[in-house]
Amino acid sequence: MNKRSLALGHDILMKIEKPARYIGGELNSVMKEKTQVKLRFAMCFPDVYEIGMSHLGMQILYGMFNEMEDVWCERVFSPWVDLDQILRKEQIPLFALESQEPVRQFDFLGFTLQYEMCYTNVLQVMELSGIPLLAKDRTLEDPIVIGGGPCIYNPEPIADFFDLIYVGEGETRYRELFDLYLACKEEGVSREEFLHRAGRLEGIYAPNLYTIAYAQNGTIQSMMPKYEDLPKVIRKETVSDLDAAYYPLKPIVPFIRATQDRIVLEVQRGCIRGCRFCQAGQIYKPIRERSVETLKKYAGELMKNTGYEEISLSSLSTSDYTGLQELLEYLIAECSAKKINVSLPSLRIDAFSLDVMNKVQDVRKSSLTFAPEAGSQRMRDVINKGLTKEDILHGAKMAFEGGWNKVKLYFMLGLPQEQDEDIMAIAELCNDIAALYYETVPKEKRQGKIQITASTSFFIPKPFTAFQWASMNEMDEFVRKARLTKISIMEKLNKKSISYHWHEAGTSIMEGILARGDRRVGKVILDAYRHGCMYDAWTEQYHHDWWMDAFERQGIDWRFYILRERAADEVFPWDFIDCGVTKRYLLREWEHAKRGEITPNCREQCSGCGAASYQCGICISARN
Repeated sequence: MNKRSLALGHDILMKIEKPARYIGGELNSVMKEKTQVKLRFAMCFPDVYEIGMSHLGMQILYGMFNEMEDVWCERVFSPWVDLDQILRKEQIPLFALESQEPVRQFDFLGFTLQYEMCYTNVLQVMELSGIPLLAKDRTLEDPIVIGGGPCIYNPEPIADFFDLIYVGEGETRYRELFDLYLACKEEGVSREEFLHRAGRLEGIYAPNLYTIAYAQNGTIQSMMPKYEDLPKVIRKETVSDLDAAYYPLKPIVPFIRATQDRIVLEVQRGCIRGCRFCQAGQIYKPIRERSVETLKKYAGELMKNTGYEEISLSSLSTSDYTGLQELLEYLIAECSAKKINVSLPSLRIDAFSLDVMNKVQDVRKSSLTFAPEAGSQRMRDVINKGLTKEDILHGAKMAFEGGWNKVKLYFMLGLPQEQDEDIMAIAELCNDIAALYYETVPKEKRQGKIQITASTSFFIPKPFTAFQWASMNEMDEFVRKARLTKISIMEKLNKKSISYHWHEAGTSIMEGILARGDRRVGKVILDAYRHGCMYDAWTEQYHHDWWMDAFERQGIDWRFYILRERAADEVFPWDFIDCGVTKRYLLREWEHAKRGEITPNCREQCSGCGAASYQCGICISARN
């Protein structure tokens, strides 16, 4: 086994916040003899350790890669600003946690891209590793930089920084890519030739091998591969059978508390709901479930291998998992005997869910979460939320009768078709829920007053949604709408029972630009990073003016990307990606939204979205 010494001396570790972020050696982390492996992969989550270690996808790939005898996968995270400064000053190269060796020595550096506001952290990791930031400047001495995750469904703003982009779910294609890399290494082929061959693999996109032409109005005219044998369309990779797919039964247990500090059981992928603002609901189609028996087995192994005191069910909409009742009955029995808490995110508030939560939670300490997303029924129909005011009030009434007196409500401001009356309806709904509490619960049975927390985020149109054609509000308009929400709440009878919070507008503007930008935006990301932008996902680190200055220096008008409604026939930067859901279907949903028309969910009726081409999940079972 490798002799392992820490990359950072004790003098540095004692100076920085949370040194345990950087030392590795946690329970279930994997050490291998580097002379016995052929390929080394540095897996990076471009944010702090606590957030990255909470991400299931990273744990899946880490475990899967390390089950390959000839591969050693290690982890790397963005150093927090205190260590960032020290690494630069002392000229210490960024290192992977397991071996504590420099990232530049690895064959691959892989990024999981979960949030657009982490893009400058990608550049931070590469620069601290001594890797050229632009793919065109790299040589055979540098790792192959590959990206995956939901953000790469529009990879163009970051295309210049990546050698390869993996489109879709990581369980299917990496072994083939690794074998190709090892064969090319053995042959001694050039870096470009390896990327050329890799770009022929399904689900793999080699950005530098494609040329983009722009029309006079600034939109994309065409995108063509430099080689005839490269595909014009990249089709996403999808796991057809989740029961047969790899799952990490020995996940790494951090030394310090992660954001999600618990066992995670992924019960399904995809979503039957057709919320028109939701990217995840489209790009992860079709919905596929794990069997209850498989999940029972996983739960037992995970409890044995981790020592966690909580287990959580993970999916986009856990209430829609068909085996939920059987699984929960099993978990409640098993976990109560072991003094392990069961956590239930993403549940709709109905009689079954409340009954379950009564069994697994201390009702006096918990709050219930509703996500109406819009205050008025008209707007909920526009976004296809599939939730009526009667549904919300009925769920709240049952919750109050069950002993709950804390409710969290999530809304969006700036949605397409939104009017001021829709915004004021947010206050109306909050007030009605508060009034319902006092009507439902007799004075002598109340556990204090009702506490309602209303939160608003600002709508951001994302690729592969029905709203990808929509315009965004300007920052001043977002702020005006947040103020209107606050004023409307303050005018209500039950205002003292309602607290209101809203998301910062500047980051929403930037997220919108980065989400739907084209390749020209990459110059701005690089400029912003070189002028100090980093950790933009963190409110206290974000500098909106610095970003606006970068656009001005690069001569790029950011308004072009977010402040216009796009034409039905516009070529989008991401149109070369096939995520299974067709543009024709999304355009149809955009028209339905304009008319306020509801589309049934996948179990009620197939809408012909295109995901049936993957021949798996609900698209097959619904026919049987």
